Amino acid sequence: MKQSVSMYDFERAFKRYERENFSYDGLKALFEYLEEFEAGTGEEIELDVIALCCEYAEYDSLNEYNDDYGTEYDEIDLIQDDTMLIKIDDERFIIQQY
Repeated sequence: MKQSVSMYDFERAFKRYERENFSYDGLKALFEYLEEFEAGTGEEIELDVIALCCEYAEYDSLNEYNDDYGTEYDEIDLIQDDTMLIKIDDERFIIQQY
């Protein structure tokens, strides 16, 4: 049995687990990405807060990402060569960790 989840439910689930891995804007971007993935593939995703926190990471800047991964990218879009990228705004983004 599956249950539909709204953005509010999604945010509340992270708060229940006391996970602060994502900003509000980051959660919104991740939620929209997951909804689009479901719509595009027809595959339903189970809401597993712990798994999402392990699989995805939010970055406030390209420098922060470069420090974590030992890269020297000068453009956020280049990260797509390594992994999936979800833009939050001009500077912040989420990646699928690798």
